[in-house]
Amino acid sequence: MVNCGSTTIKYQLYELMPEGPRSLAGGAIETEREFGEGVRQVLRSLPRPPDAIAHRVVHGGKWFTGSVVIDDEALGHLRELAPLAPLHNGPALAGIEATLPLGVPLVAAFDTTFHRTLPERAWRYAIPAELELRRFGFHGWSHRSVTLRYAELTRSVEPTIVTLHLGGGCSAAAIERGRSVDTSMGYSPLEGLVMGTRSGDLDPGVLTHLLQEGMSLERITRLLNRGSGLVALAGTADMRELLRRTDDEAALAIDLFCYRIRKYVGAYLAVLEGAEAIAFTGGIGENSPEIRRRVCEHLGWPGLTLDPTRNAAGAERISADGSRLAAYAIRTNEEQLIAEEAAQLLGVHFAERPTRSS
Repeated sequence: MVNCGSTTIKYQLYELMPEGPRSLAGGAIETEREFGEGVRQVLRSLPRPPDAIAHRVVHGGKWFTGSVVIDDEALGHLRELAPLAPLHNGPALAGIEATLPLGVPLVAAFDTTFHRTLPERAWRYAIPAELELRRFGFHGWSHRSVTLRYAELTRSVEPTIVTLHLGGGCSAAAIERGRSVDTSMGYSPLEGLVMGTRSGDLDPGVLTHLLQEGMSLERITRLLNRGSGLVALAGTADMRELLRRTDDEAALAIDLFCYRIRKYVGAYLAVLEGAEAIAFTGGIGENSPEIRRRVCEHLGWPGLTLDPTRNAAGAERISADGSRLAAYAIRTNEEQLIAEEAAQLLGVHFAERPTRSS
């Protein structure tokens, strides 16, 4: 399984066993823009050649409503989609093209699939329908993984929770009875929360103003994807560095980052009937007790009481016993879910093991 991110290639080699996928190798390598060569490097490092490869692809657009075996038609659509998520679809495409010479089945597993359950009121923009533009949502594999793990931990058959994927990219999702019913990212991965280098929510008037001022479309695209968010506010996208700093810029960046998260959590708790918990994941969500504390300390109104000891220790449940709204920090496992999905799509089944539903 290959997951090409904006600067990292994560990978796992699984052997399919009756009890589920067993990892034979895995890791991550840093890269700037040489994703094709990075994937070839990963393939050379594996203990054995793969029989099939699943690629995580962020944007499925209007063509892909589920995972697909990659053929010429699918590859053509993937090339068309690359500009919609330039930090991710472009690298994923480079990774896919690097694996084509192997001649093994290739699967594209899309982040957007999990959010296909959004009701029209959540995915529709208030613009003319003939424009065929809608909200898709992203980080789907992560939100799905966390929802499944929460269900395992709590034995909740149909969990109703708010999931928060906080990393270089950030998104919130409202999960109702196990299904995504709203999410912060939209047509592209730019909408929603403040991120490492992406702006999050932005008045469209800002874009028309920049165009009127003569800024090129290429420069605007680069600005919104690589020059905004935390890096614009405080010069770095590294939350660990910001938390170590004591200057005003760093303080503002952290405050704005957490404030935007709380706004979305509050909105989603208002639309979800009987929300049970909020669940943090992603590099920041899993590993930063301080960011979790800052988000949770303002959520007493829906009944959340954080347990400082659990939070500092990185326990999965970080809320206090008796807290009306629970809080969790759950490590996402996108790779295994994608491997399972690819195996099922290719007709490889796990014996004596129930199929996980989305």
